[in-house]
Amino acid sequence: MEDMRYLTFALGKGRLANKTLELLEEIGITCEEMKDKESRKLIFVNEEQKLKFFLAKGPDVPTYVEYGAADIGVVGKDTLLEEQRRAYEVLDLGFGKCVCGPQSAKELLQHHEMIRVASKYPNIAKDYFYNKKHQTVDIIKLNGSVELGPIVGLSDVIVDIVETGSTLRENGLEVLEEICPLSARMIVNQVSMKMEAERIRKLISQLKERLS
Repeated sequence: MEDMRYLTFALGKGRLANKTLELLEEIGITCEEMKDKESRKLIFVNEEQKLKFFLAKGPDVPTYVEYGAADIGVVGKDTLLEEQRRAYEVLDLGFGKCVCGPQSAKELLQHHEMIRVASKYPNIAKDYFYNKKHQTVDIIKLNGSVELGPIVGLSDVIVDIVETGSTLRENGLEVLEEICPLSARMIVNQVSMKMEAERIRKLISQLKERLS
């Protein structure tokens, strides 16, 4: 392990970084330093696993990866399309926002009826229904498990971030409409993919298994 070089991750700041770190924790990759909200550090290190992490603005992530300042990056697909940087896109991490609910609610969405929408993201939900669908809705902000909304009769549908969709299915819900289909992608520097092929492929394999 002493001779192993560090693998460096560039993560898009905010929700994307948080969701990525949660996902990495599920496969045993952690960085305790990043949990300290008071920290002024710019680069966070896991010495044991020989990993480094830093946060960057979304549009800068592909630049860091293309030029080798980061081996791996996580950024929205929309940013990748916009920036057109040279890097391998290796994994779709999901994290897209969707309208979800029981199958029976699909008709309510098509007929533009007045419905109740529960969400942790009331502003995004409001923008989608009012400005894109032109549907009048009653939006209820929830902080916890929004899947409960339709189950207990609080709401007709929910707006939530869907990763694997397994929680939805277990509760009789499904994705009815996509709000932000451009999900998060993992990208890899082209040289790193050759030099650190084994480590990176193992990481991708573990994440794929977790997301399936």
